[in-house]
Amino acid sequence: MIEDKNKQYTKLNDLGEFGLIEHLTKHFKIKRESTIKGVGDDAAVLDFKEKKVVVTTDLLVEGVHFDLSYMPLKHLGYKAVMVNLSDVYAMNAKATQITVSIAVSNRFPLEALEELYAGIQTAVEIYDVDLIGGDTTSSTTGLLISVTAIGEVAEGEVVYRNGAKPNDLLVVSGDLGGAYMGLQVLEREKEVYKVNPNNQPDLEPYTYIVERQLKPEARKDIVKLLSDLDVKPTAMIDISDGLSSEIMHICKQSDVGCDLYENKIPLDPQVISTCEEFNMDSTTVALNGGEDYELLFTVSQDDFPKIKANPNLSVIGFIKEKAAGTHLVTRAETRIPLKAQGWKNFED
Repeated sequence: MIEDKNKQYTKLNDLGEFGLIEHLTKHFKIKRESTIKGVGDDAAVLDFKEKKVVVTTDLLVEGVHFDLSYMPLKHLGYKAVMVNLSDVYAMNAKATQITVSIAVSNRFPLEALEELYAGIQTAVEIYDVDLIGGDTTSSTTGLLISVTAIGEVAEGEVVYRNGAKPNDLLVVSGDLGGAYMGLQVLEREKEVYKVNPNNQPDLEPYTYIVERQLKPEARKDIVKLLSDLDVKPTAMIDISDGLSSEIMHICKQSDVGCDLYENKIPLDPQVISTCEEFNMDSTTVALNGGEDYELLFTVSQDDFPKIKANPNLSVIGFIKEKAAGTHLVTRAETRIPLKAQGWKNFED
């Protein structure tokens, strides 16, 4: 975290825990009817009436999930919310509330946390959710952020990972591999900066992929799009760990196999050119990179006419019987067994 040496910063112990929470959340307004009570009591109170409630949580740890040498705190706050909202949308649900808990070391002044919460507030406003609580505590190892997201969905509309059937089409939103390649560019520029701190990185040729890494967007729009098209996916998951890993989650839980077509995987031109620059295979990056936060889902073939012309969606394969296994069909039309080689938290 870069600090201005001439600026006066506020120490967190000047406010205390409750003063800090009150300070950081004072600009958050309650907008949802389902939020009866938000921040300020022992617990939040929600009322969803006849709707089903979905809950998901993610923990982001400094040095494991993010690097503050190139991740601005405002972007980090925004991304921490996106990671969770993406999981809500993967259930075909509407996100309604979040809680945010942070553990922070004494190297962070109040102004740094204000930046973090500015990013959270931007996400809350754009995605129309309420911040309803959380916790703050001290940390000896840097910054940790835990966000819990809550959503609602009508009884018959929830989509799980286990509903894919043979002959269903495999569909993905957006394009893949950008976040991973953005990370490669940022890591390279960090190493250059270490050698020569006066060297200013030129990120202009990499604008799209760097944004995919630093400021991803959860695909709320796809949930609405599918509803407007009268398409209910048979199974759905968000792409956080890489396409290959997520396909295998769906296949395992649905007890099916799958053929994924290499030539159908959507790639942005900037991903392709950056892969060439780094001498990396773009298909491998799309399969295993992760952090794209696109939605991967299966639909009945009967719904193909409704989605086939949509620029937001790509049909990339189809579901087969379990005995057929899960394969990548290459451009040369050879079949390679899919392996899940995406993000792993506990590598030696």
